[in-house]
Amino acid sequence: MLRKLTGDPNCKNGSCPTLWGTEGERSYVVQGHVVTDPEQLAQLDHPEGETAVLVPAAMLEEYFRAQR
Repeated sequence: MLRKLTGDPNCKNGSCPTLWGTEGERSYVVQGHVVTDPEQLAQLDHPEGETAVLVPAAMLEEYFRAQR
């Protein structure tokens, strides 16, 4: 079961980058825009089956500020 923790505070359409927590919050699921820039992807060393997503800094800042 996923629980929405925070979303992009600048979101205007409801379908925006979001941070989700798993049950027990031992893991997180990040929803964001897929990184497709070949130069950025070339800098990553991720195995097959993984992808990279862009997440607005404001979204994570909001989440960590709320955790204090």
